[in-house]
Amino acid sequence: MADEKHVFIASRLTHGNFLFPVRIEISRDRVTRVQPRFIGSEEESIAISKVASVNIKTGLFWSDIRIDSTGGTNPILSHGHAKEDALAIRDLVEKCQQDGPA
Repeated sequence: MADEKHVFIASRLTHGNFLFPVRIEISRDRVTRVQPRFIGSEEESIAISKVASVNIKTGLFWSDIRIDSTGGTNPILSHGHAKEDALAIRDLVEKCQQDGPA
């Protein structure tokens, strides 16, 4: 996963994601939540080394993801992801933490 970035996009069929679906981007160094807007976007990120936990709440079709940091800052919250994507996000974060920094 040298300089790769994995992008997971929430479903447009879920609340708040119809026009501008949330993206979770995972790279070797950080996890970023990107919320596009009419003009620009809003981004939140946590360094991989500072991720304390990844919580997944699975519903019938979609999953909610909560990524907590060790620093006590606000967690990254996202909803409307496919179950497979939520599990892949968790697995990628764990793999990046095991591999260490670039």
